[in-house]
Amino acid sequence: MKKMKITVAGTGYVGLSNAILLSLNNEVIAFDINEEKIDMINNHISPLTDDYIIDYLKNKKLNLRGTTNYKEAFMDADFIVISTPTNYDSETNHFDTSSIECVIEEILELGSNATIVIKSTIPVGYTQKIKAKYNLDNILFSPEFLREGKALYDNLYPSRIIVGTDLANDTLVEKAKDFASLLKQGAIKEDITSLVMPYTEAEAVKLFSNTYLALRVSYFNELDTYAQENNLNSEAIINGMCLDPRIGNHYNNPSLGYGGYCLPKDTKQLLANYTDKHVPNNIIEAIVHSNDTRKNYVVSKIKEYNPNVVGIYRLTMKANSDNFRASAVWDIMDKLIASGTKLVIYEPILKDDTYNNIPVVNDLETFKNSSDVILANRFHEDLNDVSDKVYTTDIYSRD
Repeated sequence: MKKMKITVAGTGYVGLSNAILLSLNNEVIAFDINEEKIDMINNHISPLTDDYIIDYLKNKKLNLRGTTNYKEAFMDADFIVISTPTNYDSETNHFDTSSIECVIEEILELGSNATIVIKSTIPVGYTQKIKAKYNLDNILFSPEFLREGKALYDNLYPSRIIVGTDLANDTLVEKAKDFASLLKQGAIKEDITSLVMPYTEAEAVKLFSNTYLALRVSYFNELDTYAQENNLNSEAIINGMCLDPRIGNHYNNPSLGYGGYCLPKDTKQLLANYTDKHVPNNIIEAIVHSNDTRKNYVVSKIKEYNPNVVGIYRLTMKANSDNFRASAVWDIMDKLIASGTKLVIYEPILKDDTYNNIPVVNDLETFKNSSDVILANRFHEDLNDVSDKVYTTDIYSRD
């Protein structure tokens, strides 16, 4: 396959991991409006916490450079991959897709002939809508299935590659196959299944996949709630269940609730797609509401200790992540504050003395001594000496 000139717009986990993957065999420009991130990329330093991204930027021979100049980035590109953020807007109950449209308008302004590939998460039906709005005959959609902190690894060893296109357009179908080949070209895994399908089905695959994962998290959280209320051992029940290969041993560790970049917003967007079209459902709505139920339950369990000060051990969703956004602990913290409980945070990533007006103590011993109860989404050996006052739902740390 001939070497391509590819631009990736947006350098979050999705954009940067794809830029690195594609730059192993092609000329890639990473475009972002954040000058600090672009400077770091150009100096081979990762702006993200991801071991593979850190290693590849530092040690691999990549044909990759960054810029904040969209004209430089988009001109003469064969493919332009859009991976800008589409956060969920609680006022409209839909994704905010304005960043995608901004990039498309800049591409059109330059008269670029590049094939546009949307990799941001979008509502079902969005690509067809945007194709008609801008009269585009050169647009694809390719969902990503990445874990934060392991984004490049998941691109190197993908579960599958999916590209949505207009199946009635032979030229665009070939472009879809070409893009799938570019992703395979950089991967380490062999025999990767790739699917070319209509836009809307590809969009639905992403939202239904993440909503199913949220369902699994919620299911095991509700199992854990039942076990706590009946003095049962969650770990024993879960281990016995998950030996069944039809169930499997994944997404089964109880938590404070599902969170992170994708699951909260994708479940809400899928529910909005159902609601907009008056599609009957019970399960999809229950998945969204179950997360609130879990958080309320955790708050009630913390309040049983009658604590004056609750220590929050880490804001990040999981180990090896720098993500605070949509972490389940935020809603729990808000509920505790509303009930008059004082909080203190231990989060080594934070450098200030307060965060959202909550005291931050980054001396671990001081943090432990000042907390009546410590809330930990995931237990750590640092807490072994105060395990009697740690509340966690992490089954792999329980006695």
